[in-house]
Amino acid sequence: MIQMKQLTLYHLSMWLKKPFTSSLETFQERKFIIIEAKDKDGVTGWGEVSAFSSPWYTEETTETCYHMLKDFFIPAVLRESFTHPSDIPEKLRGFKGNRMAKAGLEAAFWDIYAQKNGITLSEALGGVKTEVPAGVVVGLAPLDDMLREIDQYVKEGYQRIKLKIQPGQDIGLLKEIRRHFPRVPLMADANSSYDIKDISRIKSLDEFNLMMIEQPLADDDIVDHRHLQKHIKTSICLDESIRSADDARKAIELGSCKIINIKPSRVGGLTEALKIHDLCKQHNMPVWCGGMFETGISRAHNIALSSLPQFVIPGDISSSSRYWEEDIVKPEIRIKDGFIQVPDRPGMGFEVDGNILRKHSFKMDVFRP
Repeated sequence: MIQMKQLTLYHLSMWLKKPFTSSLETFQERKFIIIEAKDKDGVTGWGEVSAFSSPWYTEETTETCYHMLKDFFIPAVLRESFTHPSDIPEKLRGFKGNRMAKAGLEAAFWDIYAQKNGITLSEALGGVKTEVPAGVVVGLAPLDDMLREIDQYVKEGYQRIKLKIQPGQDIGLLKEIRRHFPRVPLMADANSSYDIKDISRIKSLDEFNLMMIEQPLADDDIVDHRHLQKHIKTSICLDESIRSADDARKAIELGSCKIINIKPSRVGGLTEALKIHDLCKQHNMPVWCGGMFETGISRAHNIALSSLPQFVIPGDISSSSRYWEEDIVKPEIRIKDGFIQVPDRPGMGFEVDGNILRKHSFKMDVFRP
């Protein structure tokens, strides 16, 4: 049984080592809401709200998530008792949307649940792997900078490189990168920067032997992706379009994609992520776990999720040092020989460094029953 004694929200501001550019935005400062949940038995669990400061990825922002947590979600769970983390999304079902805020809160309950049962988060989710393959993302930048970055990641052992693209920075860019790295597993992420009228241009990407093109069309589209997939050889991977298991079911039935990216934060939490995983396994649809430039807390949850059997493609799971001078968890998450080890300690398997957490916090809210 899980019953809250205290919930604390830490508002963090952290700086990426260098600016990151996609087709939608360039940013370097990254703000988070970290959730510390303490139950009445003294067990502490951690969650993270991965929304960005502006609504460029989804409509949620750190400010809207704070509002929903403070005024609706935390009051709804603070005085209740729960037997399983899946009770949290059921309790919050009456509140529309706001999946990233819900995901951060639910994550803390999963951490507590695993600890109280003396099992790893991976085991609690049904994971079967002791290590997961590591992939990494390269943002838009001058070509020479991107080539140097890719070369470094290949040397570090990353098993897949994801490249951000957009119209005008796609065909020529990929041609040059493929010339330098003819055998490196590459995928391209368009972040909805193309339109259905761009079929011919997107079809030109078939020559580069990409693992996939991620979310080329609108972020809420499933139907046009179906038509696009019929015209191109490259596998379409849906990201932003898949916000629930029901979205995944529709995409599979329509043939809108051949791969699905599962981000717990995007779909409302680990419970919904598990439903999508199981559906995709049933239909032999490969999945992988995307990243959101998170701290080690979300990264730990993503590692646990990626240990499930249908995660057969390297995810956006990289070393802490990829983005941060210092992460807020210890030990630091590291890649070794192309893999990241799945922790064998109960819960998420990493300890939050309170000193570093407070160093980057600019506000804190405490809630008690």
